[in-house]
Amino acid sequence: MLSKSDIFGFNPSKEYSKSVAYFSMEFAIDQSLKIYSGGLGFLAGSHMRSAYELKQNLVGIGMLWKYGYYDQVRSLNGTMKPDYVQKYYSFLTDTGIVFPVEVHSATVYVKAYLLKPEVFESAPIFLLSTDIEQNDSVSRTITNRLYDANESTRIAQSIVLGIGGAKLMDILQMKTEIYHMNEGHALPLCFYLYSKYKSMSDVRSRVVFTTHTPEEAGNEQHDFDLLSKMSFFNDIPDDEIREILGLEGHRLNYTLSALKFAKIANGVSKMHGEVSCEMWSGHAGICEITSITNSQNKKYWKDAKLEKALEENDDKAILARKKEMKRELFKIVADQAGKRFDENILTLVWARRYAGYKRADLITSDIERFKKLLEHKDYPIQIIWAGKPYPEDYSAIDTFNNLFWKTLPHANIAVLTGYELGLSAALKRGSDVWLNNPRLYREASGTSGMTAAMNGSVNFSIPDGWIPEFGKHGVNSFLIEPADRKLPQHEQDMIECERLLDILEKEILPVYYNKPKQWAQIIKNGMKDVSPEFESGRMAKEYYAKLFNVEIPALVSSM
Repeated sequence: MLSKSDIFGFNPSKEYSKSVAYFSMEFAIDQSLKIYSGGLGFLAGSHMRSAYELKQNLVGIGMLWKYGYYDQVRSLNGTMKPDYVQKYYSFLTDTGIVFPVEVHSATVYVKAYLLKPEVFESAPIFLLSTDIEQNDSVSRTITNRLYDANESTRIAQSIVLGIGGAKLMDILQMKTEIYHMNEGHALPLCFYLYSKYKSMSDVRSRVVFTTHTPEEAGNEQHDFDLLSKMSFFNDIPDDEIREILGLEGHRLNYTLSALKFAKIANGVSKMHGEVSCEMWSGHAGICEITSITNSQNKKYWKDAKLEKALEENDDKAILARKKEMKRELFKIVADQAGKRFDENILTLVWARRYAGYKRADLITSDIERFKKLLEHKDYPIQIIWAGKPYPEDYSAIDTFNNLFWKTLPHANIAVLTGYELGLSAALKRGSDVWLNNPRLYREASGTSGMTAAMNGSVNFSIPDGWIPEFGKHGVNSFLIEPADRKLPQHEQDMIECERLLDILEKEILPVYYNKPKQWAQIIKNGMKDVSPEFESGRMAKEYYAKLFNVEIPALVSSM
């Protein structure tokens, strides 16, 4: 049996002694460990790094995805194609622990692997797999793909993560005090705990929850009868489940159920906390929703030379280092797109998950004006798109492909594939401007802009997610005024496209080319303002202060 010293390799700090199990479907820890899709994983990865740096008594619980999310490659004509290749990891420790979990009234065996802290300087993370010889061929596929499109497989994944992860903590005798659900995927752990403690108040005293999205698709829900058949409720009778959750109707919403099981929950920015409170306010029995703004780990993301230039207040060194980093990025552009970019030209990047509300192609909405922007002789521009859509989001894949065809004739714009940790870092270091233009109130946080600012890339954004807590127009970023929300959506898009292009043409480009000292100051302001406020050390401390160590008075007497 693994001891605590085997798992942690260090003595947790007394300040963070409360034991926490952090459940997440994805963790972006290192480019070589492909068990993440995007923002949720990037956030979890930074949280694990900062938990390690602060010596917090926290372990991650995740899944060992046989094929990862997917490899983003190109078909013969250059359009996007998802590819699935088996991954191998010699740096994971086989714990030798195999245990049963019930899925669809059948026994599925789960094996636990450990990512030790010293491998990537993160909190210890247990990764669960069903791809072992004890299982039949169907059961082995549960941990094949992150966010599998098959509904029954997705439900089974939640059962393995939630119930499997909670069982593992008991097997290890970890004496877990807090179970933290990073999004609702691990909801079955609440039913496991309810079976164990036989009391809703006892469960609530141990569970906290982070909700990450106001998007309906992100708040997973399924047919109640299907969940019951799949053994989602850990053998608790259906009537009892309906009673403890106050459930009516035929659908069970993971987020709403988590809000009823948790003692306290949080949104991931101040704005998102407010949106979440309003979104769920009509439901009885939910916990308080506070906010803890997402952040990213500076030690992992920063460029040491750029940071040194900032500390020395050396504008010349800052701008020179940015050009060096641009040249490194442009090697990737040349390799993937066959285009030679110039480090002396302002480079704008849009890079994140392709999704309809994120509007990757907003800047192209006025196509004639967009073409004039590309051909401007006094203020030239280079534009890069990158990002992974969900592999079954065909509308988002169409956006990727349409941008690819639009950009093909132009030597100064490119669409890249493989948006993972490595490419993400290269884009943030090599970009001058980081574009973020979701529809207002649809982006819960949006942490890519934080790591961009850490690397001297200037945020150009709709004031959504974390941006209202950071952005000062013309000082550390540039902000696009949102259109009236009462207007039809297509009108909002056209107005915001016009405003985006106005700021780009009349403010950003002239300052970049004509006022290098002012541009250097904006870069410096962004780098100074993003840390420590949006560095994940602050966030990891806040989770202990505002979630893990919080006692809810109504629950104290029943514990």
